[in-house]
Amino acid sequence: MKEQTRILTSLLALLAVTGVKAQQAIPVPKLVVTVMIDQLRSDYLDAFSPLYLNDGFVRLLNEGRVYADAQYPVANIDRAAATATLYTGTVPYDHGVIGEQWLDRATLRPVYCVDDADYQGINTDDTSSPKHLGVSTIGDELKVATEGKAVVYSIAPFRDAAILAAGHAADGAFWIDDKTGSWCGSSFYGNIPMWASAYSSRHPLSQFVPKMSYEPISEAVGTFNYFASGGMKTPFKHRFSVDHPYVDYKNSALVNEEVTRMVEACLNTSTIGYDMVTDFLAISYYAGNFNHESVNTSPIEMQDTYVRLDACIRDLLNAIDKRVGLENALIVLTSSGTSEERPENLAQYRIPQGTFYINRTSALLNMYFMAQYGAGQYVDAVYGNQIYLNHKLLEDKQLNIVDAMERAQDFLLQCSGVKDVYTSQRLTLGAWTPGISRIRNGYNPKCSGDIFIEVAPGWELCNEDLQTTSQVRMSYVEFPIIFFGYKIENKKEFTSTSVDVIAPTLAHYMRIRAPNACSTSPLNDLRH
Repeated sequence: MKEQTRILTSLLALLAVTGVKAQQAIPVPKLVVTVMIDQLRSDYLDAFSPLYLNDGFVRLLNEGRVYADAQYPVANIDRAAATATLYTGTVPYDHGVIGEQWLDRATLRPVYCVDDADYQGINTDDTSSPKHLGVSTIGDELKVATEGKAVVYSIAPFRDAAILAAGHAADGAFWIDDKTGSWCGSSFYGNIPMWASAYSSRHPLSQFVPKMSYEPISEAVGTFNYFASGGMKTPFKHRFSVDHPYVDYKNSALVNEEVTRMVEACLNTSTIGYDMVTDFLAISYYAGNFNHESVNTSPIEMQDTYVRLDACIRDLLNAIDKRVGLENALIVLTSSGTSEERPENLAQYRIPQGTFYINRTSALLNMYFMAQYGAGQYVDAVYGNQIYLNHKLLEDKQLNIVDAMERAQDFLLQCSGVKDVYTSQRLTLGAWTPGISRIRNGYNPKCSGDIFIEVAPGWELCNEDLQTTSQVRMSYVEFPIIFFGYKIENKKEFTSTSVDVIAPTLAHYMRIRAPNACSTSPLNDLRH
């Protein structure tokens, strides 16, 4: 009897332990894939749908959770700042990447967001690392949570997108070199893995890109017309420049097909998705017009871009399905929320416009300071729409820098083409005016200027020293966030959704911590 009791007790204990283990085995996706499409727009995504097949964008829209009204919590964002915001779940004020470039106060020279002379490039002359990204990414947190077992890769046409998506702990970040067309990386992440080297050797872009021409993928693209310009444009045929063929290639829809081939090589021949530990793959595509031309002058190219992207999404989904099964993969797709078209001539339509010359304006500001404070170079430098003051001179003259910034603000508000002026003091304290929170989110005390000039919409911001001109638009850019795959039910949401919810939502699904500067909560309707 005692023996039977002992056996029964042992069996009950075993069943209890087994039950605990079963409860602890919470399912997670085998693979998480993020797809950032630079300059993707919802209106174009919907408008060109008659040209799509059923297993690309249409499948995502019909089977995924679609948040139709997405936006970034940052004003005047570019691709680099958008990428950093997406993967850290926070804004430039916290993560430190305020844009693709900014000014180094110590040298008064531009700093590229992923430049780092301490780490040599592999198959490239560019030296790169994520050192300017001051917080963790979702991929970093996955590496920490799995004690390094998770595989994390980032694949993009552009260096900034590849490295900022990869973060600090990834196994590799890969992009296409501007000079050679080679898939390249940084020694920061170690050697390029064998699967990537093998693919690059088998499919060198240098053998065919210089000889390529870019023209519509099908006759349907040339006969379909969505744009209000009326009448069809002549079907295009572009040759890439002799001096910069790979730069032109990367600014065309053709580059997405190459990115997809690299992703397929990763899914087919690397160890990603091989075991039960969740792995992470960050992908970047390009949805801008060819060489940043205005869509009004080249509408067929834009239609062609979306048709080619649709095919790439189809191939991507098929490759993921073959590797791990779509039911075991969590996929999220969104946009950089930017637009990079060449300036248009608005004068012919009598639309108010002008040119704001930042260098001339800063020279006038310095003259104003000299009249107030005496001789000296009070303006150190200008970059973009920001003015950097000479802090040392102000300190040597025992002048209050806050007073100087307020005087500058009053002076600059009188200049033509200026909509508003923000000082770093005003942004740091968070004094409320409409829209200031989005501007403050894009500011960072370590690398931003002392004075921000908000140029009026329709005007062009011109930097004479750098010979750059950009047209100011504050138009709403409509783009989506789409979750697809693992336990995602189809539904379309029209409430405004901020992109910084993506990182904590992915963290929730992977059962890991959100990035260390992310204070945003996951999407409530996606929690499970």
